[in-house]
Amino acid sequence: MNAHEVRGLLQELIDENPFAIRAVLKILSVEFTDAVPTLAVTAEERPRLLINLGFIEQHCRTAEHVKAALCHEFLHVLLRHTTLQGPLTPARHLALDAVINAIIHRQLGDEYSGLMSSYYRDVTGLTRLLRPMRSDESRRYWDASFRRTEPLPPLWQVWNGLYAGTVLADDIEQLARELTARGGSADRGDGDSLPPDIGKLLGNHRDDAPLPDAIETALERARREMNGGGIWRNAGPGADPYEILVNPKRAALADWRARTLEVLRRHLEPAPGAPRTPVPVSARLPVLSPSDRRAFLRATWSPFLPEAQWAASATRPEGRAQVYLDVSGSMNAEMPLIVALLGHLSSWIRRPFWAFSTEVVPAVIEQGVLKAGTSGGTSLGCVLEHVAKTRPACAVIVTDGYVESIPKRRVAALSRTRLHAIVTRDGNPALLRAAGIAYSQLGRLPQ
Repeated sequence: MNAHEVRGLLQELIDENPFAIRAVLKILSVEFTDAVPTLAVTAEERPRLLINLGFIEQHCRTAEHVKAALCHEFLHVLLRHTTLQGPLTPARHLALDAVINAIIHRQLGDEYSGLMSSYYRDVTGLTRLLRPMRSDESRRYWDASFRRTEPLPPLWQVWNGLYAGTVLADDIEQLARELTARGGSADRGDGDSLPPDIGKLLGNHRDDAPLPDAIETALERARREMNGGGIWRNAGPGADPYEILVNPKRAALADWRARTLEVLRRHLEPAPGAPRTPVPVSARLPVLSPSDRRAFLRATWSPFLPEAQWAASATRPEGRAQVYLDVSGSMNAEMPLIVALLGHLSSWIRRPFWAFSTEVVPAVIEQGVLKAGTSGGTSLGCVLEHVAKTRPACAVIVTDGYVESIPKRRVAALSRTRLHAIVTRDGNPALLRAAGIAYSQLGRLPQ
């Protein structure tokens, strides 16, 4: 990644304008220098964006990584000078950076937060909050939460809540202080490892000078589009909180969705040896593509041939799970949300979906809406009959558990099918348990 490419990506970021970043970037002159470890915005009358090209070349493997670093520095300036009160202690440095990285992860996705995952790959203790959980860490967390296989220290609860949008900077700062005071153990996962060298964090953590008028004016324009308050509980009065940073109702709902999706995913994975079907995929190659207009335009000014998006095909396992959705009236609250989540797992689900009340009927999901007939009431017997007739490798029943009594022998006769029920939080799994049907119960739906 060279200086020409970075300037081109900076222009793309101005056009895309995530987090209302355009107002600030347009007034900054760009200078490549090793005087800063990563990136920094100077507090001068004519502010500059300083970029360490060595850092970019070493740690930014994709265009999204470069943009993530630029967004991080912008959010660092915006939030630090909007809501911060009191001295910048190591605990506050950690809290601010952790919240910023979580914002980028939630709003821009894994392709951007991959920079943090790579840059902080080998850190331990509290510093792990600076990156999202890896897949093995996420499995460990959810297994401990649902199966209670092992007690996890407070760090893990904060870590999960941070990237779900339910934890604020004050929570992280308080945890950092408490664990440091009592000497937490990194081996146990709580750790006392505050950043040993602030210079190794992304962005500028050394310059605390007041911002020049030009930057303040640009930040005010950004705040009018998206207020920069809300990451600290005690930030004082001001405009409405920055919606993507703290909105308790949305954050709680996002956490419920994440937990529910993890339960669904666990029981909808394709069985080993499942047939494979061709699917479209895309790849980035250093060859211009007639369908990638952005790469073509970049080639007009860049001295290097840019990577372009190309369409291709691959194969993936066909969905092997047969899903039965309880469409009785008592499921009205959760069903729209569950249907939306099933859309994310559609590649693992055998078509059609099946809806049941007192009979099993085909169902379709169109634009996030479940369409199926219902006869009222709820009966699990019709589902078991359908499973016995169709013999799927895996069947998942989404219900509130208010069904008739089912003899165990009837369930035992379906031993060739991996049968699992997902029960709503306010449902009653007692009759499922009595029948010998394995189940998972969802968390409470936020009001």
